[in-house]
Amino acid sequence: MPEPLVLLERRGPVGLARLNRPGKLNALSPDMLRAIADSLEELDGDDQVRAIVLTGSEKVFAAGADIEVLARATPQDIEDMNTRQYWRRFQAVRKPVIAAVSGFAFGGGCELALQCDLIVASETARFAQPEIKLGIMPGGGGTQRLAKVIGPYKAMELILTGEPITARQAYAWNLVNRVVPVERYLEEALELAALIAERPPLAVKAAREALRFGVEHTLTQGLDVERAAFVDLFATADQKEGMAAFLEKRPPEFKGE
Repeated sequence: MPEPLVLLERRGPVGLARLNRPGKLNALSPDMLRAIADSLEELDGDDQVRAIVLTGSEKVFAAGADIEVLARATPQDIEDMNTRQYWRRFQAVRKPVIAAVSGFAFGGGCELALQCDLIVASETARFAQPEIKLGIMPGGGGTQRLAKVIGPYKAMELILTGEPITARQAYAWNLVNRVVPVERYLEEALELAALIAERPPLAVKAAREALRFGVEHTLTQGLDVERAAFVDLFATADQKEGMAAFLEKRPPEFKGE
């Protein structure tokens, strides 16, 4: 039996999904995209998992689309592949997802990292949208998410030149949250996920959804969603526990209720 395209682990309340197509530099073929979607959904549906880390290897996060698959494709072939369904499934994951990126995150690999809520990068990480060099353009959300994250001018530079940027540049451009030595990048992401996993799950979910909503809607709409979620959290047992623990000067025990 061939090895699975994504390896799954549970580390307490943190789920770890590791891309596992080393011979192809974790290239995102349709089968690979499906495996990632299946794996994230499995962790998302696990009541014991409160945060997810998505990673590749030290040498490569994901080097983009599988060009051998795309080289002879027609527009109808691309439509028939329907890879957009997998990107939509990534977007529908309801638990926080942290990308732990080392080495190349090019093309679809960069777009995959952008789908995540947080990005921890090793000092060797490189980010790029090089599709323009192949006569195409990003098709997994790169033109839209990059512009929202780093602004339209820097996004235009990355997309129209196709040139990569370093982890330090990505940090300066607000593309990544943290840059750490290569030997620390995965542990840093796991520790960050574990910290989030300690927080009350219902509040984490509500805050994450409100933030994501606000990025795509007007300020007024976002404020309405935020306020409604804020009010609703006062009906949770975790809110009572969190405030009681604060007043009693003890660690809270959140149960997601």
